[in-house]
Amino acid sequence: MMKASTFFTPEQQETIIRAIAEAEHATSGEIRVHIETSCKVNVLDEAAWLFRKVGMHKTADRNGVLIYLALKERNFAIIGDSGINAVVPPGFWDSIRDHMQQKFSEGLYADGLADGVRMAGEKLREHFPRSKDDVNELTDAISFDNNETGS
Repeated sequence: MMKASTFFTPEQQETIIRAIAEAEHATSGEIRVHIETSCKVNVLDEAAWLFRKVGMHKTADRNGVLIYLALKERNFAIIGDSGINAVVPPGFWDSIRDHMQQKFSEGLYADGLADGVRMAGEKLREHFPRSKDDVNELTDAISFDNNETGS
């Protein structure tokens, strides 16, 4: 059975982490990627629960974004906090989801995740530009089952 922490090669993990760092470089927004081996409940419910568990709702501007991937179920969710949700156009998250789904259907999981991160980052930069005194409020590392973190 596949395991979340080893599904992506170290190079693929680095591609995703680099996309997070690059996306956050120009914004005060925070982006996290979480990968589960399996999700036994509704993936959106689990993502919303995890969003709160890891404190993404505590960012200063309420502009956190979580991309949650459940491998066994081949399902994922994108959760934006109230600050970013208030300013993105209708269907914005659906457009990211559709783009990622297309990449996933081609077997390009790391590329799909990195693209989704970059797309979210572009919108965060537009509405929440980085200030000179901005601090990275949350880690850029990928989180996995049982709170493992990637390289």
